[in-house]
Amino acid sequence: MISTLGTVTLTTALVIAIYAAVASVLGARTGRPALVASAENGVLTVFGLVALAVALMEWALVGGDYSIAFVANNSSRATPLIYKITGLWGALEGSILLWLFVLGLFAVGVVLTYRRDPRPTMRALLPYATAVLMAVVSFFLLVTVVPANPFAPFPGGVVPPDGRGLNPLLQNPGMAGHPPMLYLGFTGFTVPFAFAMAALVTGRLDRDWIVATRKWTVAAWWCLTAGILLGGWWAYHVLGWGGIWAWDPVENASFLPWLTGTAFLHSVMIQERRGMLKVWNIVLIILTFALTLFGTFLTRSGILASVHAFTTSDIGYYFLAAVAVTLVGALWLVAARGDRLRSEATLDSMVSRESVFLMNNVFLVGSCFSVFLGTVFPLIAEALRGVKISVGAPFFNSVNVPIAVGLVVLMGIGPLIAWRRASLAQLRRHFLWPAVAGVATAAVLFALGVRGGWALAAFASSVFVAVVVGAEFVRVARARAVSTGEPFVKALAEIARRNRRRYGGLVVHLGIVFIVIGITASFGFQRSREVALARGEAVEFEGYRIEYTGLVHEQEPHRLVIGARLDVSRDGRSLGTYVPAKNFYEGRQEPTTTVAVRERPSHDLYLILGDVAPDGSHVTIRMLLNPLVMWIWIGGVVLTLGTVLAVFPDRKPAHAVAPAALGQLGAVARGRPE
Repeated sequence: MISTLGTVTLTTALVIAIYAAVASVLGARTGRPALVASAENGVLTVFGLVALAVALMEWALVGGDYSIAFVANNSSRATPLIYKITGLWGALEGSILLWLFVLGLFAVGVVLTYRRDPRPTMRALLPYATAVLMAVVSFFLLVTVVPANPFAPFPGGVVPPDGRGLNPLLQNPGMAGHPPMLYLGFTGFTVPFAFAMAALVTGRLDRDWIVATRKWTVAAWWCLTAGILLGGWWAYHVLGWGGIWAWDPVENASFLPWLTGTAFLHSVMIQERRGMLKVWNIVLIILTFALTLFGTFLTRSGILASVHAFTTSDIGYYFLAAVAVTLVGALWLVAARGDRLRSEATLDSMVSRESVFLMNNVFLVGSCFSVFLGTVFPLIAEALRGVKISVGAPFFNSVNVPIAVGLVVLMGIGPLIAWRRASLAQLRRHFLWPAVAGVATAAVLFALGVRGGWALAAFASSVFVAVVVGAEFVRVARARAVSTGEPFVKALAEIARRNRRRYGGLVVHLGIVFIVIGITASFGFQRSREVALARGEAVEFEGYRIEYTGLVHEQEPHRLVIGARLDVSRDGRSLGTYVPAKNFYEGRQEPTTTVAVRERPSHDLYLILGDVAPDGSHVTIRMLLNPLVMWIWIGGVVLTLGTVLAVFPDRKPAHAVAPAALGQLGAVARGRPE
């Protein structure tokens, strides 16, 4: 019953989505508002049907309807409720359904936000943007109806008495948030892409389409960033290898659109301010959207061996075709509108905010190209020569670490350097002491025994940016406090509130600095040791004393947990008992790992259980000391706060600008950029 109803629901949604895409274009071209309104109602109907399909699938997963193949393969009676629910995105078909739901949610948000917008530009753009959104929705609906139907019945007609259960690696709280956040990021970039295509079709290629989609783009970028960080947290706590990023092909698939999306976010500022880089911005958002489709192809086609990848499926051909159609169609539109994409200004100086943002984009796109090349080269080599090769971390690190250091430096310079042309006095005022602080940091670390040129450069550039950001907040808050008599803290809050976009961006940059520091320290200065311990035996490791006191056996409904009880102390003071473990799931050959981590701002003590003697008399423990890992997660929180600040609307003062006599002091006090 659920199988049939779900299939009918998705098929009906496909028909209505195609109608909405066609009707929206016809209504706009023929000047028939009723037809456009009908298409907008179609968007709402499609989302309602997709939401119904998601509800039906969740009902089947929770209720154990094993007549549906997807439920039988991803749920079981013993599976905990939370993982029955998250089983929706635990495999190929359900993940596409969730993707479709999120995409439909964005489409509804666009329609409800702009359908009554009185601005002529938005009234002209919305029908075509709606058509693009519904065309993308139609594609995903086609995929769910034909090659990846989540409601397909269990083959053979015999309903199994119980399901296989969710993949054990996915039975973790991190996987409750990681995939949905990635999908929000991937699908969110469809909104600026849709408006970019609408701008090309209508010829309205000024700044209006960028202004209309800025917050959608920022939200999509944050969701993708949060999804990547949550994936790193999951890898760190579940996979049991002690790191957060391995340049896995599927990890790279999420990183590629992040790079071009970040470039787009910075590049549009130049078009808003100077009317430059119109072609560049259009191409960047086209690439970002195409890379989200390409990433889906890599993840769900089965052509890659990865802990993140799904099983082999014909779905890859559909996504390759979608990528090809997107690139050919969109770039043809760009070529056709070339006369309207000319810049309205020229680059006045290489020492200016425009040039810094342009260089920032060159670095980001260069990084994207290198990651793309390293990811697809093994596939191309195997297809052409039949030889399996791999491109590992050394290649990616050798190319991207120098680029990352350069980006961090530009991240500190870009927001504060002047538009058009910067003077030597401005450069000295903003960047002299931060540069001194960065160099001093590198010198101190070198004196303390830190080696490795790129690690020192990463720390120095991070301190440079942190001092730049901190000094800017102190400077403008102090200026406002002097001019208004407000306390410093209130002045700081006011300048942030009055120019949320600028200062929210600076907070985001500070969060990225924390992430860079955490990644540099944890990757570059990790220390490890592996030992075999008898019961009652202890080992000294990096100032810690770790004693094995016995095994722990816990039989849970869905798994057997075998852990090693480790008493950890330091300088004679007990720090508690930690239990790294292995989890054995019925019907699964390989156990999963539960690591034990003592997390502190300075470092993590990371304990992994290896071999276990049958009688528990001996165990093998791998011990890692990972410096500054917590700063990665702190950086994610700071980045989130900055994003929230940036997307709220700026406060527009009702009174006139302060008298000119206040000069630069007044401009700074109000929190306005130079």
